[in-house]
Amino acid sequence: MSARLAGQTIVLTGASSGIGAEAARKLARLGATVCLLARREDELDAVVADIRFAGGTAHAYAVNLTDAEQTDAVTARLLAEHDRIDALVNNAARSIRRPITESLDRLHDHERTMAINYFAAVRLTLALVPRFLEQRHGHVVISSSMSTQVPIPLFSAYLASKSALESFTRSLVAELGGEGVSATTVYFPMVRTEMSGKTDIYQAMPMLSADKAANWLVKAIVDKPTRVTSLQGAAAEIGMATIPGVLTAGMRPLFRRMDRALEKRAKG
Repeated sequence: MSARLAGQTIVLTGASSGIGAEAARKLARLGATVCLLARREDELDAVVADIRFAGGTAHAYAVNLTDAEQTDAVTARLLAEHDRIDALVNNAARSIRRPITESLDRLHDHERTMAINYFAAVRLTLALVPRFLEQRHGHVVISSSMSTQVPIPLFSAYLASKSALESFTRSLVAELGGEGVSATTVYFPMVRTEMSGKTDIYQAMPMLSADKAANWLVKAIVDKPTRVTSLQGAAAEIGMATIPGVLTAGMRPLFRRMDRALEKRAKG
């Protein structure tokens, strides 16, 4: 086991499966004490057991992060049980794939998505900021999406919530960067997880594995860059900054063709 993160305590949400669980295992192998938050207690306990069996240090905190009282109770425990908290990884999320024209009477899609993707992450971050300031250091990592870097259809609720969290995180560093608070935004491409698996046609799409995606979170913790992204994501940002109308118009037929090809492949 490497000791690269020895002595560090990392809080990680959405840690019962997928990217979060894999990242927790990798961070623990680097010597970190990982505090894992998720709703599904049995699965969370299983991840903790795996980490401990491999010689790592992990603690489970079962919590529904959309419940303010539960979140307040868990953050109070975290602060009481750990003398230092070095990093927070806001990884928990939900996604909805639905056209806007089929969402005209479904404002609750946006409310539910914002509840976990934005408000829960902000609530947890705000609870830990005083400890970060007291320590004079603290790193916040947010799991975002390459899809916020390029205009794509069908995910308006999900992408709006992720963009809101990105803006909050930028403001956090703009205000508190001089007092030791830093942040990384991780722009994942499509990753094969339980969340992406809910869309049938995506079974036919090449995706990043949860194991490889977890390496992006590890990089965010170890190296603390401002962002972790793909070459395609970085190029899309340049395009949106220079020719946004052209890029947006050009993406429409591209995504229609991609969806038709995926539907055909999935049926085949």
